[in-house]
Amino acid sequence: MTPPSGTPPRTPPAHRADSGRVWRTAVGLAVAVVLVGTAACGSETPAGAGTPSAGRSKVAGADQLKACPSAPSKPPVSNGLPDISLPCLGSGPDVRLADLRGPLVINVWAQWCGPCRDEAPYLAALAKSGKVTMLGIDYDDPRPELAVKFAGEEGLAYPHVTDQDKAIQRALKVGGPPLTAFIDDKGTVAYVHRGVLTSQQQLDQLVKDKLGVTP
Repeated sequence: MTPPSGTPPRTPPAHRADSGRVWRTAVGLAVAVVLVGTAACGSETPAGAGTPSAGRSKVAGADQLKACPSAPSKPPVSNGLPDISLPCLGSGPDVRLADLRGPLVINVWAQWCGPCRDEAPYLAALAKSGKVTMLGIDYDDPRPELAVKFAGEEGLAYPHVTDQDKAIQRALKVGGPPLTAFIDDKGTVAYVHRGVLTSQQQLDQLVKDKLGVTP
């Protein structure tokens, strides 16, 4: 039967079903494209990711500090320093503490520590004597630029590493700086002095008694 003039022809049911399937397929494909595009954006590496952060770059003046030396790899020793590596505050490689042998004096300090500044002249004088190796550990210190300034102003002319994460805390039982450890020629921690050093005589006597070296 012919429909009246002006009335749109009816679409047969089968045709309408086919059209619906085509429309749903097109919408599904469009959604999939959007989802894939969104996932790709989310998985992209943000600009600058994977590059060293500014906090790990050397601060101004760090190259003026004594460089950290390379040390031959050695097995850890019983009652020795922990097998951890700490980054150099100045130039030079990371320092693996377990590789170190004495006679060695390690001083744990921080630029925010008042007593550390009080004992610094004694450590500087011991370093000048050249009788023992020395290493400073800038401990739990959020301001490396002030640490560099501190070491330079106090004349601590020996290598320093940083331990912002307090990695040595358990091994050396660090309650806080200052702390001074005396390491013998076998790598054993011969003695740990907790607290401030009060005189040059005290420090020199500890070096003599614990390491057998007369400054």
